[in-house]
Amino acid sequence: MIEMLSVDFMQRALIAALLVGTVAPMVGIFLVQRRLSLIGDGMGHVALAGVAVGLVTGAAPVLTALVAAVLAAVVIELLRAKGRTNGDVALAVIFYGGIAAGVVIISKSPDGTPANLMKYLFGSILTTQRGDLYVFAGLALVIAVTTWALRPRLFAVANDEEYARAVGLPVLPLNIVLAVLTATTVVVAMRVVGLLLISALMIVPNAASQLIARSFSGGLRWAIALGLVSSVGGVALSYPLNTPSGGTIVLLAVALFVVTAVVTGIAARAGSRRHAVAETHAHEHGVECGHQAVTHGDHVDYLHDGHLHAAHEGHYDEHGVHHDHEAPDTASSPDGSEPASAASRSTTGPTP
Repeated sequence: MIEMLSVDFMQRALIAALLVGTVAPMVGIFLVQRRLSLIGDGMGHVALAGVAVGLVTGAAPVLTALVAAVLAAVVIELLRAKGRTNGDVALAVIFYGGIAAGVVIISKSPDGTPANLMKYLFGSILTTQRGDLYVFAGLALVIAVTTWALRPRLFAVANDEEYARAVGLPVLPLNIVLAVLTATTVVVAMRVVGLLLISALMIVPNAASQLIARSFSGGLRWAIALGLVSSVGGVALSYPLNTPSGGTIVLLAVALFVVTAVVTGIAARAGSRRHAVAETHAHEHGVECGHQAVTHGDHVDYLHDGHLHAAHEGHYDEHGVHHDHEAPDTASSPDGSEPASAASRSTTGPTP
């Protein structure tokens, strides 16, 4: 580890991974909400054409890719908003047109081979220069600040466009902003994980976070944490393993998703076994049921044939035999009806 941190190109690689691992999930969470998980791939294809233009003309590939991706993002949103074609068709056109244009344009470069595109297609983080790092850091800062400032509005539009429009939110401008943020994120990440793999880093950490979190803000925090672990951890692993950093990052993200899915699945099944459902009754327990009421924590159980039963979501949970719990507040009345002190309690309180 110390040897890795002492190498200049690994220092730059880890900083670039830190930037991408932070901003990619921040934008991706809104794409997951809108069910546009593959739009990152579409933007990547268009960015490839921009890279090819930069290589042929001698301009900075990062800037030409950014211009191409942003223009495509705006066009897609305008086409979708006008209703002249649906989002899937527009995205498909961008997919194929972008990658085809990239291959054709790069053939006109002095080298005359598409091989120059490989480091952009699959990432080449170890070739990141200090100047690239400055550009990536500036773009990442813009993405993070914009996303954080607009997150309530972006969430509202992603969750329900019609409602957002009804309450007066500028839906089309917000959708265009999200599309531009997506395009910019793709360009920032193209040297880290590659244009063909960036969508995974935007989507997979968010897919894993949805299995853990119980709110949007919690999901965003978990997604960023998982994105950082995937990106920085993938770069760190690629050094001793001598593997491509982009593929290693994505495989680590997928592995984290699988582990999260397995652990949360086991936890859910274990939680479902924490309470046993009592046998079916012909009646409902309550004030007039004739069974003794027993205080149990923050709710009331009813003593039925030596067992304690509590109402829970349309059925009765088995809470053990009577001697395992605290004694009832009062004895039943001589006629078998529930005493007043217990009758005054709720019969549908939460179970522990």
